[in-house]
Amino acid sequence: MKREKTDFLVGLFVLLGIIALAFMALQAGNMSSFSFTRSTYAVHGYFDNLGGLKVRAPVKISGVVVGRVSDIAFDNKRFQAKVTLDLEEPYHFPSDSSASILTSGLLGEQYIGLTPGGEDKMLKQGSEIPYTQSAVVLEELISKFLYSSAGSEGSAKNEAGNK
Repeated sequence: MKREKTDFLVGLFVLLGIIALAFMALQAGNMSSFSFTRSTYAVHGYFDNLGGLKVRAPVKISGVVVGRVSDIAFDNKRFQAKVTLDLEEPYHFPSDSSASILTSGLLGEQYIGLTPGGEDKMLKQGSEIPYTQSAVVLEELISKFLYSSAGSEGSAKNEAGNK
């Protein structure tokens, strides 16, 4: 009888460990809000530069996750990346909303940030988000800053030398 109780407790402990590992895997895979019961509708937008955006990246508005990136493809006609977003059904946005690729923190994960527009008509299945802003590439931003500051220092030295 005592052995059966010990076996039961060991089995229960192992089962709880497996559940904890599955939960951590979902958290690490950014799939904790994944749900089979919520219905979604797909919209898409075109971007010039995706940076490090990945499939399953969150779609947020005001910090609240309202959907996920479901597909990333290259459009041969527009020569841009087409990003498909699965937005959760309870959330509806005006048809003139904008989408931006943003970064959590300085070097964090990238996500889509939605900004609602003012139209009465709402985005629906298959709609295109008309206004998009591509990802800011940190290296380009740093090089622009360095070259602009170097250029202003050089012109300041030239002005001082001419006096």
